[in-house]
Amino acid sequence: MAISITEIYRSSNGDCWQLVGAIDSGSAVVRHIPNPPSGGRSTDTTLTEFLSTGGVGPEHWALRRLLEGNMDDPTGV
Repeated sequence: MAISITEIYRSSNGDCWQLVGAIDSGSAVVRHIPNPPSGGRSTDTTLTEFLSTGGVGPEHWALRRLLEGNMDDPTGV
């Protein structure tokens, strides 16, 4: 199975959030890639955990919009 990667949001400081995997199979995660100067490491978070943290940042809203748009798509991608 091929892995899909969709950019969810990129902040003005260069941090990036991606949706990695397939939503319909339940194997999708949100990957946070910090900007290079921060020296941080990428982290993966399950969709459920990412959305249940109560986040109100632009990356959370962007993911919600993406998921709502996919609700009408039978492939879920």
